[in-house]
Amino acid sequence: MAKKKGLFSWFKKSDETTQSPDEQANESVDTTQQDVASETESVDDVVTDEPAEIENSAATGAQTETSDVQGPDVDLDAEQTLSIHADEKSIPQDSSFEEGSLSAESSLSAEGSLSAEGSVSADTSDIDATPNDAIQSAAQPDAQPDTSESHKPGFFQRLKSGLTKTRQNIGSGLFDLFRDKKIDDELFEELETQLLLADVGVETTTKIIDSLTQAANRSQLKDAEALYELLKRELEQILAGIDTPQEKTIDGPKVILMVGVNGVGKTTTIGKLAKQFQAEGKSVMLAAGDTFRAAAVEQLQVWGERNDIPVVAQHTGADSASVIFDAINSAKSKKVDILIADTAGRLQNKAHLMEELKKVVRVMKKIDADAPHEIMLTIDAGTGQNALSQTQLFDEAVGLTSLAVTKLDGTAKGGVIFAVADKFKIPIKYLGVGEGIDDLRQFNAKDFIEALFEK
Repeated sequence: MAKKKGLFSWFKKSDETTQSPDEQANESVDTTQQDVASETESVDDVVTDEPAEIENSAATGAQTETSDVQGPDVDLDAEQTLSIHADEKSIPQDSSFEEGSLSAESSLSAEGSLSAEGSVSADTSDIDATPNDAIQSAAQPDAQPDTSESHKPGFFQRLKSGLTKTRQNIGSGLFDLFRDKKIDDELFEELETQLLLADVGVETTTKIIDSLTQAANRSQLKDAEALYELLKRELEQILAGIDTPQEKTIDGPKVILMVGVNGVGKTTTIGKLAKQFQAEGKSVMLAAGDTFRAAAVEQLQVWGERNDIPVVAQHTGADSASVIFDAINSAKSKKVDILIADTAGRLQNKAHLMEELKKVVRVMKKIDADAPHEIMLTIDAGTGQNALSQTQLFDEAVGLTSLAVTKLDGTAKGGVIFAVADKFKIPIKYLGVGEGIDDLRQFNAKDFIEALFEK
């Protein structure tokens, strides 16, 4: 099909024959080669009539494009390219301007040739690429980033990570204390100091030191490293028997009453427990018994909305016992498996607040004599020895059946677990080592000791 003449070609008076795009590309290549040999040659020497293969012209044209183009891309069609090239003789140029002009003209001619053949011009940034490289890079997809993700760490690894600070004072952090040391009074004094720093407590620390001293006096220990292994067994013995007890069969909804002081993570623990029970296929209901703090009610309602869990709540300042009473009746009528009741955080030394908690338990027993089936005290591991006072007074008020120890990942005082376990023998049911739902898990004494002493 005959091509239209370019705009400038109408004004030409010469009878030059219109050349094909491929020939123009070939001429442009020859022009560039001559330009490299001598920058002072005139434009008239660029255009030659030497015959060449069309395939070589196209290939060389593509190479010229990728090697010479250094400015912004100029998108001109084949007609404009031919017209500009036809008028190149009439444009006076000095020697410094010729080089850039010829490069641009060569590039434009090559672009016109490739455009006429339906080819895609190569990216000017890939200056060193050959035509074959350009074709291969165009054919190959972009390199994909490595999407392989490391497996999500199991609870043992998260427990180990969460106990990092506590482990510095007790557990594997003590290994350097025992390494290459002889068993003497100085070693026992250093060990006692480390246990106290970890908040193991005076009474529990004294028991541990006495037991180790007796073993050393009986010459049962050959070196300090053997003493380290005996310490590990002593701590295991303290936690023995306080693992999660076997669940009892309950007719009707199991009622769990959550108690604790302010700021220990009680309401958050309720939300995590509800999600875990739900994942086990159990139906769950929440009772917003913390009517003193408006944010607590809203917090439970958010948990309920996210996980499609019903929440029984009343206005701020309502009677907590009344809210939980309604929740138990609702759970019974809907045949819910587990009802978790929140209560307001209260200091253990506030007598009137502890009396209010006793009232809640009495009201619950009017509906179900066995309710609440579990009274769980939430303890912040960073509380230290104050956890002993909390456990004692809450136990005296309502009779605790289990403990949930939270925020172990943020404290070096995790040794308080041994103090509480040694004094009260109340089962530790859950450990919290992070903010995620999976970071709250059932307590296992063996796993806890292994994570603590992991080197």
